[in-house]
Amino acid sequence: MDINASIIDQRLASVVNDIRQKSAEELHIQDEGKIKSLAFVYLCVRTILDLEDDDAFECLTEGSGDFGVDAMHISEEYDGEFTVSLFQAKYKNKLAGDSNFPQEGIESLINAIQYLFNPAARLEHINQRLLAKVEEARSLIRDGYIPQVRALACNNGLNWNASAQEAIERTGFGSQVTWEHINHERLVKILQASKPVKDSLQLSGKAIVEDMEFSRVLVGRISVTEIAALIERHGERLLERNIRRYLGLQGNRVNEAIRNTLTSDEKNNFYFYNNGITLTCENFSYNALQDGNYQVRVENLQIINGGQTCLTIFKTLRDNNLLHENAQAYVLLRLYQLPHENESLVQRITYATNSQNPVDLKDLRANDELQQRLEIDIQQLGFNYRRKRYDSSTRPIDITSGVAAEAILSVWREKPHQAKFFSREHFGKLYDAIFTDQLSGSQVVIAVQLYRIAENRRKRPNPADPDVVRYASCFIAMQMGRKLLADLNIQMKDISHQNFQSAQHLIEQNSEAYFDASVQDIQRALQDLYGEQEISLQQLSATFRRGDLISRL
Repeated sequence: MDINASIIDQRLASVVNDIRQKSAEELHIQDEGKIKSLAFVYLCVRTILDLEDDDAFECLTEGSGDFGVDAMHISEEYDGEFTVSLFQAKYKNKLAGDSNFPQEGIESLINAIQYLFNPAARLEHINQRLLAKVEEARSLIRDGYIPQVRALACNNGLNWNASAQEAIERTGFGSQVTWEHINHERLVKILQASKPVKDSLQLSGKAIVEDMEFSRVLVGRISVTEIAALIERHGERLLERNIRRYLGLQGNRVNEAIRNTLTSDEKNNFYFYNNGITLTCENFSYNALQDGNYQVRVENLQIINGGQTCLTIFKTLRDNNLLHENAQAYVLLRLYQLPHENESLVQRITYATNSQNPVDLKDLRANDELQQRLEIDIQQLGFNYRRKRYDSSTRPIDITSGVAAEAILSVWREKPHQAKFFSREHFGKLYDAIFTDQLSGSQVVIAVQLYRIAENRRKRPNPADPDVVRYASCFIAMQMGRKLLADLNIQMKDISHQNFQSAQHLIEQNSEAYFDASVQDIQRALQDLYGEQEISLQQLSATFRRGDLISRL
Protein backbone atom coordinates (compact mmCIF):
# COMPACT_ATOMS: atom_id res chain seq x y z
CA MET A 1 0.00 0.00 0.00
CA ASP A 2 1.29 3.45 -0.96
CA ILE A 3 1.19 5.74 2.11
CA ASN A 4 0.17 8.84 0.13
CA ALA A 5 -2.55 6.90 -1.69
CA SER A 6 -3.80 5.79 1.73
CA ILE A 7 -3.84 9.41 2.99
CA ILE A 8 -5.97 10.53 0.04
CA ASP A 9 -8.29 7.53 0.43
CA GLN A 10 -8.89 8.45 4.07
CA ARG A 11 -9.51 12.06 3.13
CA LEU A 12 -12.11 10.99 0.57
CA ALA A 13 -14.23 9.50 3.36
CA SER A 14 -14.94 12.98 4.75
CA VAL A 15 -15.29 14.48 1.26
CA VAL A 16 -17.96 11.92 0.40
CA ASN A 17 -19.97 13.03 3.43
CA ASP A 18 -19.61 16.67 2.39
CA ILE A 19 -20.90 16.18 -1.15
CA ARG A 20 -23.35 13.27 -0.82
CA GLN A 21 -26.49 15.40 -0.65
CA LYS A 22 -25.45 17.81 -3.40
CA SER A 23 -24.43 14.87 -5.61
CA ALA A 24 -27.94 13.45 -5.36
CA GLU A 25 -29.68 16.80 -5.88
CA GLU A 26 -27.56 18.34 -8.63
CA LEU A 27 -25.90 15.41 -10.40
CA HIS A 28 -28.43 12.67 -9.58
CA ILE A 29 -25.60 10.42 -8.39
CA GLN A 30 -26.46 8.25 -5.39
CA ASP A 31 -24.43 5.08 -5.90
CA GLU A 32 -21.74 5.00 -3.19
CA GLY A 33 -19.03 3.80 -5.58
CA LYS A 34 -19.76 6.59 -8.04
CA ILE A 35 -19.91 9.16 -5.24
CA LYS A 36 -16.41 8.16 -4.13
CA SER A 37 -15.09 8.63 -7.67
CA LEU A 38 -16.89 11.96 -7.81
CA ALA A 39 -15.35 12.93 -4.47
CA PHE A 40 -11.90 12.34 -5.97
CA VAL A 41 -12.67 14.61 -8.92
CA TYR A 42 -14.02 17.25 -6.52
CA LEU A 43 -10.91 17.01 -4.31
CA CYS A 44 -8.63 17.40 -7.34
CA VAL A 45 -10.54 20.44 -8.63
CA ARG A 46 -10.71 22.13 -5.23
CA THR A 47 -7.05 21.48 -4.45
CA ILE A 48 -5.45 22.22 -7.84
CA LEU A 49 -7.54 25.31 -8.65
CA ASP A 50 -7.73 26.47 -5.02
CA LEU A 51 -11.49 27.02 -5.16
CA GLU A 52 -14.12 27.42 -2.48
CA ASP A 53 -16.29 24.34 -1.89
CA ASP A 54 -19.32 25.52 -3.87
CA ASP A 55 -17.21 26.80 -6.74
CA ALA A 56 -15.37 23.48 -6.95
CA PHE A 57 -18.62 21.51 -7.00
CA GLU A 58 -19.98 23.82 -9.68
CA CYS A 59 -17.16 22.64 -11.98
CA LEU A 60 -18.27 19.00 -11.83
CA THR A 61 -19.85 17.65 -15.02
CA GLU A 62 -19.54 13.92 -14.38
CA GLY A 63 -22.48 11.76 -15.36
CA SER A 64 -24.20 10.63 -18.53
CA GLY A 65 -23.25 12.71 -21.52
CA ASP A 66 -20.09 14.13 -19.91
CA PHE A 67 -18.12 13.77 -23.16
CA GLY A 68 -15.19 12.32 -21.23
CA VAL A 69 -14.88 15.46 -19.08
CA ASP A 70 -15.48 14.99 -15.36
CA ALA A 71 -15.02 18.67 -14.48
CA MET A 72 -14.54 21.93 -16.37
CA HIS A 73 -13.47 25.35 -15.14
CA ILE A 74 -13.33 28.54 -17.21
CA SER A 75 -11.21 31.42 -16.00
CA GLU A 76 -12.00 35.04 -16.65
CA GLU A 77 -10.65 36.47 -19.86
CA TYR A 78 -7.40 38.36 -19.47
CA ASP A 79 -5.28 40.06 -22.09
CA GLY A 80 -7.29 38.50 -24.91
CA GLU A 81 -7.11 34.96 -23.53
CA PHE A 82 -8.89 32.69 -21.08
CA THR A 83 -7.90 29.39 -19.50
CA VAL A 84 -10.06 26.28 -19.52
CA SER A 85 -9.16 23.44 -17.16
CA LEU A 86 -10.53 20.03 -18.16
CA PHE A 87 -10.36 17.26 -15.57
CA GLN A 88 -10.68 13.55 -16.11
CA ALA A 89 -10.21 11.32 -13.08
CA LYS A 90 -9.71 7.59 -12.67
CA TYR A 91 -9.81 6.37 -9.08
CA LYS A 92 -8.97 2.82 -8.01
CA ASN A 93 -9.81 1.35 -4.64
CA LYS A 94 -6.56 -0.59 -4.96
CA LEU A 95 -4.07 1.61 -3.08
CA ALA A 96 -0.78 0.28 -4.44
CA GLY A 97 -0.43 3.41 -6.58
CA ASP A 98 1.22 1.45 -9.41
CA SER A 99 -1.38 1.69 -12.22
CA ASN A 100 -0.89 4.03 -15.16
CA PHE A 101 -3.52 6.56 -16.13
CA PRO A 102 -5.39 4.66 -18.89
CA GLN A 103 -4.67 5.47 -22.53
CA GLU A 104 -8.37 5.53 -23.36
CA GLY A 105 -8.77 8.33 -20.82
CA ILE A 106 -6.17 10.42 -22.63
CA GLU A 107 -7.80 9.68 -25.99
CA SER A 108 -11.17 10.71 -24.55
CA LEU A 109 -9.73 14.07 -23.45
CA ILE A 110 -8.16 14.56 -26.87
CA ASN A 111 -11.51 13.92 -28.53
CA ALA A 112 -13.22 16.36 -26.15
CA ILE A 113 -10.71 19.13 -26.88
CA GLN A 114 -11.12 18.65 -30.63
CA TYR A 115 -14.88 19.20 -30.46
CA LEU A 116 -15.61 21.37 -27.44
CA PHE A 117 -13.59 24.37 -28.59
CA ASN A 118 -14.82 24.37 -32.18
CA PRO A 119 -17.91 26.65 -32.20
CA ALA A 120 -19.05 25.11 -35.48
CA ALA A 121 -18.99 21.52 -34.20
CA ARG A 122 -22.38 20.12 -33.29
CA LEU A 123 -22.65 18.49 -29.89
CA GLU A 124 -25.16 15.75 -29.22
CA HIS A 125 -25.90 13.65 -26.15
CA ILE A 126 -24.13 16.09 -23.82
CA ASN A 127 -25.40 16.83 -20.30
CA GLN A 128 -26.74 20.28 -19.48
CA ARG A 129 -24.07 21.21 -16.92
CA LEU A 130 -21.29 20.59 -19.41
CA LEU A 131 -23.24 22.13 -22.28
CA ALA A 132 -23.68 25.42 -20.41
CA LYS A 133 -19.91 25.63 -19.79
CA VAL A 134 -19.02 24.65 -23.34
CA GLU A 135 -21.33 27.27 -24.82
CA GLU A 136 -19.83 29.87 -22.49
CA ALA A 137 -16.36 28.97 -23.77
CA ARG A 138 -17.54 28.98 -27.39
CA SER A 139 -19.16 32.36 -26.86
CA LEU A 140 -15.82 33.74 -25.69
CA ILE A 141 -14.11 32.19 -28.72
CA ARG A 142 -16.62 33.82 -31.07
CA ASP A 143 -15.89 37.16 -29.37
CA GLY A 144 -12.24 36.74 -30.32
CA TYR A 145 -10.76 35.43 -27.06
CA ILE A 146 -8.18 32.67 -27.38
CA PRO A 147 -8.59 29.58 -25.17
CA GLN A 148 -5.59 28.14 -23.37
CA VAL A 149 -6.48 24.60 -22.35
CA ARG A 150 -5.16 22.64 -19.38
CA ALA A 151 -5.88 18.92 -19.68
CA LEU A 152 -5.54 17.40 -16.21
CA ALA A 153 -5.41 13.62 -15.96
CA CYS A 154 -6.02 12.65 -12.33
CA ASN A 155 -5.59 9.25 -10.70
CA ASN A 156 -4.18 7.57 -7.62
CA GLY A 157 -1.43 5.91 -9.61
CA LEU A 158 1.25 6.55 -12.22
CA ASN A 159 1.45 8.84 -15.25
CA TRP A 160 0.09 7.78 -18.63
CA ASN A 161 2.22 5.39 -20.70
CA ALA A 162 4.33 6.00 -23.81
CA SER A 163 1.49 5.09 -26.18
CA ALA A 164 -0.77 7.71 -24.58
CA GLN A 165 2.06 10.26 -24.88
CA GLU A 166 2.36 9.46 -28.57
CA ALA A 167 -1.36 10.06 -28.95
CA ILE A 168 -0.92 13.50 -27.33
CA GLU A 169 1.96 14.37 -29.65
CA ARG A 170 -0.03 13.33 -32.73
CA THR A 171 -2.80 15.80 -31.95
CA GLY A 172 -0.88 18.82 -33.21
CA PHE A 173 -2.46 20.97 -30.48
CA GLY A 174 0.91 22.58 -29.83
CA SER A 175 1.41 25.01 -26.96
CA GLN A 176 -2.28 25.93 -26.77
CA VAL A 177 -2.96 22.74 -24.80
CA THR A 178 -0.86 21.70 -21.80
CA TRP A 179 -1.10 18.25 -20.24
CA GLU A 180 -0.66 17.62 -16.53
CA HIS A 181 -0.73 14.47 -14.43
CA ILE A 182 -2.22 14.85 -10.96
CA ASN A 183 -2.00 11.96 -8.53
CA HIS A 184 -2.05 11.21 -4.81
CA GLU A 185 1.56 12.33 -4.36
CA ARG A 186 0.91 15.76 -5.89
CA LEU A 187 -2.26 16.21 -3.84
CA VAL A 188 -0.54 15.31 -0.57
CA LYS A 189 2.29 17.76 -1.31
CA ILE A 190 -0.19 20.57 -1.82
CA LEU A 191 -2.23 19.65 1.25
CA GLN A 192 0.97 19.69 3.33
CA ALA A 193 2.01 23.07 1.93
CA SER A 194 1.83 24.88 5.27
CA LYS A 195 4.71 22.91 6.80
CA PRO A 196 7.51 25.43 7.63
CA VAL A 197 10.55 25.56 5.36
CA LYS A 198 14.01 25.67 6.91
CA ASP A 199 16.90 25.87 4.44
CA SER A 200 19.95 27.82 3.27
CA LEU A 201 20.18 30.30 0.40
CA GLN A 202 23.48 30.63 -1.43
CA LEU A 203 23.80 34.25 -2.58
CA SER A 204 26.26 35.58 -5.13
CA GLY A 205 28.34 38.71 -4.85
CA LYS A 206 27.68 41.60 -2.48
CA ALA A 207 24.54 41.97 -0.38
CA ILE A 208 23.00 44.68 1.78
CA VAL A 209 21.69 43.83 5.24
CA GLU A 210 19.94 46.40 7.38
CA ASP A 211 18.06 46.37 10.67
CA MET A 212 14.80 48.31 10.62
CA GLU A 213 13.18 48.61 14.05
CA PHE A 214 12.11 45.05 14.86
CA SER A 215 12.63 43.75 11.32
CA ARG A 216 15.64 43.01 9.13
CA VAL A 217 16.10 43.30 5.38
CA LEU A 218 18.57 41.58 3.07
CA VAL A 219 18.91 42.60 -0.58
CA GLY A 220 21.18 40.61 -2.87
CA ARG A 221 21.27 38.40 -5.92
CA ILE A 222 20.85 34.69 -6.29
CA SER A 223 21.50 32.32 -9.17
CA VAL A 224 18.48 31.03 -11.06
CA THR A 225 19.94 27.54 -10.65
CA GLU A 226 19.77 28.04 -6.87
CA ILE A 227 16.09 29.06 -7.22
CA ALA A 228 15.38 25.95 -9.31
CA ALA A 229 17.01 23.73 -6.67
CA LEU A 230 15.05 25.46 -3.89
CA ILE A 231 11.74 24.85 -5.67
CA GLU A 232 12.69 21.25 -6.37
CA ARG A 233 13.42 20.66 -2.67
CA HIS A 234 10.29 22.29 -1.27
CA GLY A 235 7.81 22.94 -4.08
CA GLU A 236 4.36 23.88 -2.83
CA ARG A 237 5.56 24.39 0.74
CA LEU A 238 7.44 27.51 -0.33
CA LEU A 239 4.46 29.02 -2.08
CA GLU A 240 1.64 27.80 0.15
CA ARG A 241 -1.52 28.17 -1.99
CA ASN A 242 0.10 30.15 -4.79
CA ILE A 243 1.34 26.98 -6.54
CA ARG A 244 -2.25 26.18 -7.49
CA ARG A 245 -2.54 29.43 -9.37
CA TYR A 246 0.55 28.89 -11.51
CA LEU A 247 -0.33 30.27 -14.93
CA GLY A 248 1.88 27.87 -16.85
CA LEU A 249 4.51 28.48 -19.50
CA GLN A 250 2.16 28.58 -22.47
CA GLY A 251 -0.37 31.32 -22.96
CA ASN A 252 1.11 33.68 -20.37
CA ARG A 253 3.28 36.37 -21.87
CA VAL A 254 5.25 37.16 -18.70
CA ASN A 255 6.16 33.54 -18.06
CA GLU A 256 6.93 32.97 -21.74
CA ALA A 257 9.28 35.98 -21.65
CA ILE A 258 11.04 34.52 -18.60
CA ARG A 259 11.49 31.19 -20.36
CA ASN A 260 12.62 32.82 -23.60
CA THR A 261 15.29 34.83 -21.79
CA LEU A 262 16.62 31.74 -20.01
CA THR A 263 16.84 29.81 -23.30
CA SER A 264 18.44 32.63 -25.32
CA ASP A 265 21.76 34.42 -25.52
CA GLU A 266 20.24 37.05 -23.20
CA LYS A 267 20.25 34.73 -20.17
CA ASN A 268 23.08 36.63 -18.46
CA ASN A 269 20.94 39.78 -18.57
CA PHE A 270 18.07 38.08 -16.74
CA TYR A 271 18.86 40.09 -13.58
CA PHE A 272 18.10 43.34 -15.42
CA TYR A 273 14.91 42.11 -17.12
CA ASN A 274 13.13 40.66 -14.08
CA ASN A 275 11.59 42.51 -11.13
CA GLY A 276 13.01 39.98 -8.69
CA ILE A 277 11.49 37.90 -5.91
CA THR A 278 10.42 38.77 -2.38
CA LEU A 279 10.64 36.30 0.50
CA THR A 280 9.76 36.47 4.18
CA CYS A 281 11.09 34.46 7.09
CA GLU A 282 11.02 34.42 10.86
CA ASN A 283 14.79 34.53 11.14
CA PHE A 284 17.88 34.59 8.93
CA SER A 285 21.57 34.35 9.81
CA TYR A 286 24.84 34.51 7.87
CA ASN A 287 28.58 34.92 8.41
CA ALA A 288 28.98 38.72 8.57
CA LEU A 289 32.79 38.36 8.52
CA GLN A 290 32.62 37.49 4.83
CA ASP A 291 32.53 40.30 2.27
CA GLY A 292 30.07 38.53 -0.03
CA ASN A 293 28.75 35.22 -1.40
CA TYR A 294 26.80 34.71 1.82
CA GLN A 295 25.18 31.44 2.69
CA VAL A 296 22.04 32.58 4.46
CA ARG A 297 20.23 30.23 6.83
CA VAL A 298 16.49 30.89 6.96
CA GLU A 299 13.60 29.64 9.09
CA ASN A 300 9.98 29.47 7.98
CA LEU A 301 10.75 30.74 4.49
CA GLN A 302 7.92 31.82 2.18
CA ILE A 303 7.89 33.38 -1.30
CA ILE A 304 5.29 36.17 -1.15
CA ASN A 305 6.04 37.74 -4.53
CA GLY A 306 7.71 36.19 -7.56
CA GLY A 307 6.16 32.75 -7.33
CA GLN A 308 5.46 32.78 -11.08
CA THR A 309 9.10 33.65 -11.73
CA CYS A 310 10.39 30.88 -9.45
CA LEU A 311 8.14 28.20 -10.90
CA THR A 312 8.90 29.19 -14.48
CA ILE A 313 12.63 29.06 -13.70
CA PHE A 314 12.18 25.61 -12.18
CA LYS A 315 10.16 24.26 -15.10
CA THR A 316 12.51 25.75 -17.68
CA LEU A 317 15.70 24.50 -16.07
CA ARG A 318 14.56 20.90 -15.71
CA ASP A 319 16.62 20.38 -18.87
CA ASN A 320 20.11 19.62 -17.51
CA ASN A 321 21.79 21.40 -20.42
CA LEU A 322 19.85 24.58 -19.68
CA LEU A 323 20.65 24.25 -15.99
CA HIS A 324 24.37 24.29 -16.76
CA GLU A 325 24.07 27.12 -19.31
CA ASN A 326 22.28 29.38 -16.81
CA ALA A 327 24.92 29.17 -14.10
CA GLN A 328 25.65 32.88 -14.59
CA ALA A 329 22.01 34.02 -14.70
CA TYR A 330 20.85 35.80 -11.56
CA VAL A 331 17.72 37.31 -10.06
CA LEU A 332 17.24 40.09 -7.52
CA LEU A 333 16.31 38.77 -4.06
CA ARG A 334 14.66 40.67 -1.20
CA LEU A 335 14.48 38.79 2.10
CA TYR A 336 12.46 40.24 4.98
CA GLN A 337 12.77 38.96 8.53
CA LEU A 338 9.48 40.00 10.08
CA PRO A 339 8.27 39.73 13.67
CA HIS A 340 6.12 36.63 14.05
CA GLU A 341 3.58 38.41 16.26
CA ASN A 342 2.98 41.24 13.75
CA GLU A 343 0.73 39.44 11.33
CA SER A 344 -0.82 42.67 10.06
CA LEU A 345 2.59 43.87 8.83
CA VAL A 346 3.09 40.62 6.94
CA GLN A 347 -0.36 41.06 5.37
CA ARG A 348 0.32 44.64 4.31
CA ILE A 349 3.67 43.76 2.76
CA THR A 350 2.15 40.80 0.97
CA TYR A 351 -0.65 43.00 -0.34
CA ALA A 352 1.71 45.76 -1.48
CA THR A 353 4.03 43.38 -3.32
CA ASN A 354 1.20 41.44 -4.98
CA SER A 355 -1.28 44.18 -5.80
CA GLN A 356 -0.56 43.77 -9.51
CA ASN A 357 -1.90 40.21 -9.30
CA PRO A 358 -5.60 40.48 -8.38
CA VAL A 359 -6.16 36.72 -8.20
CA ASP A 360 -4.67 36.80 -4.71
CA LEU A 361 -6.42 39.90 -3.41
CA LYS A 362 -9.33 38.20 -1.66
CA ASP A 363 -6.96 36.62 0.85
CA LEU A 364 -4.94 39.79 1.13
CA ARG A 365 -8.04 41.87 1.95
CA ALA A 366 -9.19 39.45 4.66
CA ASN A 367 -7.74 41.54 7.51
CA ASP A 368 -9.09 44.88 6.32
CA GLU A 369 -10.87 46.77 9.08
CA LEU A 370 -14.05 46.80 6.99
CA GLN A 371 -13.98 43.01 6.57
CA GLN A 372 -13.51 42.56 10.30
CA ARG A 373 -16.40 44.91 11.04
CA LEU A 374 -18.68 43.00 8.66
CA GLU A 375 -17.72 39.75 10.39
CA ILE A 376 -18.95 41.10 13.75
CA ASP A 377 -22.07 42.72 12.28
CA ILE A 378 -23.11 39.58 10.39
CA GLN A 379 -22.45 37.36 13.40
CA GLN A 380 -24.97 39.37 15.42
CA LEU A 381 -27.59 38.48 12.82
CA GLY A 382 -27.03 34.76 13.33
CA PHE A 383 -24.76 34.18 10.34
CA ASN A 384 -21.03 33.51 9.99
CA TYR A 385 -18.96 35.70 7.66
CA ARG A 386 -15.91 33.82 6.42
CA ARG A 387 -13.49 36.57 5.44
CA LYS A 388 -10.61 34.06 5.50
CA ARG A 389 -10.27 30.73 3.79
CA TYR A 390 -10.97 27.58 5.79
CA ASP A 391 -10.50 23.91 5.01
CA SER A 392 -13.91 22.97 6.46
CA SER A 393 -16.98 22.90 4.22
CA THR A 394 -19.47 25.76 4.34
CA ARG A 395 -22.83 25.57 6.12
CA PRO A 396 -26.06 27.38 5.19
CA ILE A 397 -25.30 30.06 7.77
CA ASP A 398 -21.80 30.64 6.36
CA ILE A 399 -21.17 33.51 3.94
CA THR A 400 -17.80 33.66 2.25
CA SER A 401 -16.36 37.03 1.27
CA GLY A 402 -16.26 35.94 -2.38
CA VAL A 403 -19.98 35.12 -2.46
CA ALA A 404 -20.74 38.33 -0.59
CA ALA A 405 -18.87 40.41 -3.17
CA GLU A 406 -20.69 38.77 -6.09
CA ALA A 407 -24.07 39.15 -4.39
CA ILE A 408 -23.57 42.80 -3.41
CA LEU A 409 -22.35 43.74 -6.87
CA SER A 410 -25.36 42.01 -8.44
CA VAL A 411 -28.16 43.03 -6.10
CA TRP A 412 -27.25 46.44 -4.66
CA ARG A 413 -24.66 47.86 -7.07
CA GLU A 414 -26.72 46.62 -10.06
CA LYS A 415 -23.71 45.46 -12.05
CA PRO A 416 -24.51 41.78 -12.51
CA HIS A 417 -22.22 41.35 -15.51
CA GLN A 418 -19.24 42.51 -13.43
CA ALA A 419 -20.36 40.25 -10.60
CA LYS A 420 -20.28 37.17 -12.79
CA PHE A 421 -17.39 37.79 -15.14
CA PHE A 422 -15.00 40.12 -13.30
CA SER A 423 -14.47 38.25 -10.05
CA ARG A 424 -10.71 38.79 -10.33
CA GLU A 425 -11.39 42.48 -9.70
CA HIS A 426 -13.89 42.10 -6.84
CA PHE A 427 -11.09 42.54 -4.33
CA GLY A 428 -9.02 44.75 -6.63
CA LYS A 429 -10.35 47.62 -8.74
CA LEU A 430 -13.98 47.01 -7.74
CA TYR A 431 -13.33 46.54 -4.03
CA ASP A 432 -14.13 50.08 -2.92
CA ALA A 433 -17.31 50.12 -5.02
CA ILE A 434 -18.54 46.86 -3.47
CA PHE A 435 -17.42 47.19 0.16
CA THR A 436 -18.26 50.79 1.00
CA ASP A 437 -18.08 52.23 4.51
CA GLN A 438 -21.88 52.39 4.58
CA LEU A 439 -22.31 48.68 3.83
CA SER A 440 -24.01 46.89 6.73
CA GLY A 441 -24.17 43.26 7.69
CA SER A 442 -27.94 43.27 7.07
CA GLN A 443 -27.42 44.44 3.50
CA VAL A 444 -24.81 41.73 2.91
CA VAL A 445 -26.98 38.90 4.26
CA ILE A 446 -30.07 39.94 2.29
CA ALA A 447 -28.08 40.30 -0.94
CA VAL A 448 -26.55 36.85 -0.42
CA GLN A 449 -29.95 35.26 0.25
CA LEU A 450 -31.41 36.66 -2.98
CA TYR A 451 -28.30 35.70 -4.90
CA ARG A 452 -28.41 32.14 -3.52
CA ILE A 453 -32.04 31.71 -4.59
CA ALA A 454 -31.10 32.59 -8.16
CA GLU A 455 -27.91 30.52 -8.06
CA ASN A 456 -29.62 27.45 -6.63
CA ARG A 457 -32.20 27.59 -9.41
CA ARG A 458 -29.43 27.96 -11.98
CA LYS A 459 -27.78 24.83 -10.64
CA ARG A 460 -31.05 22.89 -10.31
CA PRO A 461 -33.49 24.41 -12.82
CA ASN A 462 -37.07 23.23 -13.00
CA PRO A 463 -37.95 21.31 -16.18
CA ALA A 464 -40.13 24.20 -17.37
CA ASP A 465 -37.50 26.91 -16.75
CA PRO A 466 -36.30 28.83 -19.84
CA ASP A 467 -32.62 28.75 -20.84
CA VAL A 468 -32.00 32.21 -19.35
CA VAL A 469 -32.17 30.70 -15.87
CA ARG A 470 -28.82 28.98 -16.48
CA TYR A 471 -27.10 32.18 -17.61
CA ALA A 472 -28.80 35.09 -15.86
CA SER A 473 -28.63 34.30 -12.15
CA CYS A 474 -26.89 37.59 -11.27
CA PHE A 475 -29.41 39.56 -13.34
CA ILE A 476 -32.28 37.69 -11.71
CA ALA A 477 -30.84 38.46 -8.25
CA MET A 478 -30.66 42.14 -9.18
CA GLN A 479 -34.33 42.20 -10.20
CA MET A 480 -35.33 40.31 -7.04
CA GLY A 481 -33.57 42.97 -4.98
CA ARG A 482 -35.56 45.69 -6.70
CA LYS A 483 -38.84 43.91 -5.99
CA LEU A 484 -37.93 43.37 -2.34
CA LEU A 485 -37.15 47.07 -1.87
CA ALA A 486 -40.46 47.98 -3.52
CA ASP A 487 -42.37 45.77 -1.06
CA LEU A 488 -40.41 47.21 1.87
CA ASN A 489 -40.99 50.72 0.48
CA ILE A 490 -37.40 51.74 1.29
CA GLN A 491 -34.09 52.31 -0.45
CA MET A 492 -31.12 49.99 -0.11
CA LYS A 493 -29.27 52.40 2.18
CA ASP A 494 -32.14 52.16 4.68
CA ILE A 495 -31.81 48.38 5.18
CA SER A 496 -30.55 47.75 8.70
CA HIS A 497 -30.94 45.41 11.65
CA GLN A 498 -34.17 47.23 12.48
CA ASN A 499 -36.01 46.01 9.38
CA PHE A 500 -33.90 42.89 8.79
CA GLN A 501 -36.57 40.50 10.08
CA SER A 502 -39.24 42.11 7.89
CA ALA A 503 -37.01 41.63 4.84
CA GLN A 504 -36.34 38.02 5.84
CA HIS A 505 -40.06 37.36 6.13
CA LEU A 506 -40.76 38.82 2.68
CA ILE A 507 -37.99 36.73 1.11
CA GLU A 508 -39.31 33.53 2.70
CA GLN A 509 -42.88 34.34 1.70
CA ASN A 510 -42.31 35.68 -1.82
CA SER A 511 -39.07 34.14 -3.10
CA GLU A 512 -40.81 32.11 -5.82
CA ALA A 513 -42.89 35.06 -6.92
CA TYR A 514 -39.85 37.35 -6.97
CA PHE A 515 -37.89 34.82 -8.99
CA ASP A 516 -40.61 34.15 -11.57
CA ALA A 517 -41.36 37.84 -12.04
CA SER A 518 -37.64 38.60 -12.47
CA VAL A 519 -37.27 35.90 -15.12
CA GLN A 520 -40.23 37.40 -16.97
CA ASP A 521 -38.58 40.84 -16.78
CA ILE A 522 -35.44 39.45 -18.35
CA GLN A 523 -37.32 37.61 -21.08
CA ARG A 524 -39.11 40.83 -22.01
CA ALA A 525 -35.78 42.67 -22.10
CA LEU A 526 -34.33 39.98 -24.36
CA GLN A 527 -37.30 40.28 -26.70
CA ASP A 528 -36.85 44.04 -26.74
CA LEU A 529 -33.18 43.58 -27.62
CA TYR A 530 -33.44 40.77 -30.19
CA GLY A 531 -37.04 40.91 -31.37
CA GLU A 532 -38.56 37.60 -32.41
CA GLN A 533 -35.32 36.02 -33.65
CA GLU A 534 -34.18 32.78 -32.05
CA ILE A 535 -31.41 33.30 -29.49
CA SER A 536 -28.68 30.64 -29.28
CA LEU A 537 -27.03 29.64 -26.03
CA GLN A 538 -23.81 31.30 -27.19
CA GLN A 539 -25.72 34.55 -27.76
CA LEU A 540 -27.28 34.28 -24.31
CA SER A 541 -23.88 33.81 -22.68
CA ALA A 542 -22.41 36.77 -24.57
CA THR A 543 -25.43 38.99 -23.80
CA PHE A 544 -25.18 38.53 -20.05
CA ARG A 545 -21.40 38.79 -20.09
CA ARG A 546 -21.57 42.20 -21.77
CA GLY A 547 -24.45 43.51 -19.68
CA ASP A 548 -26.48 44.55 -22.72
CA LEU A 549 -29.75 44.20 -20.82
CA ILE A 550 -29.11 46.41 -17.81
CA SER A 551 -30.46 49.56 -19.45
CA ARG A 552 -33.58 47.66 -20.54
CA LEU A 553 -34.52 46.35 -17.09
